[in-house]
Amino acid sequence: MRFRQIIHEFAKFGIIGVIGLAITNIGYALLHSHGVGPVTSTTIATIIATIVAYFGNRYWSFRHRERTSVPREGTIFFVLNGIGLLIQDAVVAFNSYVLHLEHHKVAEFLALNAGIALATVFRFWSYRRFVWAAPAAGAGTGTAAPLDAEHLGQAVSGVPLVEQSQNGHVVNQGGNGQAPDGRGAQKDSFSRS
Repeated sequence: MRFRQIIHEFAKFGIIGVIGLAITNIGYALLHSHGVGPVTSTTIATIIATIVAYFGNRYWSFRHRERTSVPREGTIFFVLNGIGLLIQDAVVAFNSYVLHLEHHKVAEFLALNAGIALATVFRFWSYRRFVWAAPAAGAGTGTAAPLDAEHLGQAVSGVPLVEQSQNGHVVNQGGNGQAPDGRGAQKDSFSRS
């Protein structure tokens, strides 16, 4: 089940990532073709893509996870994206300034996208770990926790309809006439004892 959840999250994260990838590549190409340096171009394009990715991931990819305040999530998200951006910029800078392939279009494209790939692995891991916490057990995973007599009433009405007596039996408080002889059902059992 956990593996299925990771695949589901990663698929949505991937779709948002493809949108961010398009924004980054198009932004990089436009900026760099107008005389902006390679690292500055990737930085500006990635910042724009990051803003789009924040909203896509918060409200779609990881919407089922535990929430904190938007300022807290946003701060951590953008700090982690800053680290991802440094990873990405390091690859672009290495290609441009160490390998001297700044004007080699294929090398620029490969360096930019290799940097994006490395940063994406870091981002997926860090978002799941630090920005959006895993949902509480049984919450938001698509599977409901099993309901026993005690929790069934709460699920339907929001008010507990049963309570446990001192001898461990479930006592009906709903007034529906079950167990009229005073014998309550055993906890987690719907048969008479």
